[in-house]
Amino acid sequence: MIKVLFITALLLYTLNARENPFFPSAGEKDMPISSNENRSKEPLKRAAIALPAQARILQKVTIEYKNLDGTVENKSIELDNSVDWHLPVFVSQNYAENQKTAQSEDTQAKKEVKQKDSTYKTIASVENLSFVSSGRSLKIVTTDEVLRNFLLVHPHRIVIDFKKNEDVKSYVKKDSQNIFKEIRIGNHDGYYRVVVELDGYYRYDFKKVSDGYQIELK
Repeated sequence: MIKVLFITALLLYTLNARENPFFPSAGEKDMPISSNENRSKEPLKRAAIALPAQARILQKVTIEYKNLDGTVENKSIELDNSVDWHLPVFVSQNYAENQKTAQSEDTQAKKEVKQKDSTYKTIASVENLSFVSSGRSLKIVTTDEVLRNFLLVHPHRIVIDFKKNEDVKSYVKKDSQNIFKEIRIGNHDGYYRVVVELDGYYRYDFKKVSDGYQIELK
């Protein structure tokens, strides 16, 4: 009798039946959760992200993705690189398939920036005053004395006041393809004001040079 009880207890101890057969057993915890969600999505080709005008340094890129079980996670890559906000940032997984498209888009974007970064060219000129630009540099060729210069926002524009006791004719010159997209000149009592409107957000350096003054955008 004791032998029968011992064998029965041993069998009960080693029994590993599941209480509920509809729940996964240990070892099946990572099994994806089934779902009726339609997971048939168009494959990623090439996407572009436009940067805001005040962007200067790309510090991190984060990608958010959905897993097989429906959970959402993200991965990031730390960067510390300067960027030109005029150019978009591209996301692509199959470069070979879209190489021609990528090259075409990159070439066009670089061409647009190159137009702004060419050698110095005259963008505006009046009597005793001319403006020549190259990329983010603007040279104001004049012998007139600067009284003050400062930055205004909405829109971003640099204001320079030149000393002059004579009247100066009002002047407006626009060029949407240039970083310095509009130049306005207006007369005031004892001075005239030059307003240089920019195509985005910048800080700037202003300095005296041999043939006038120079503005460097940052």
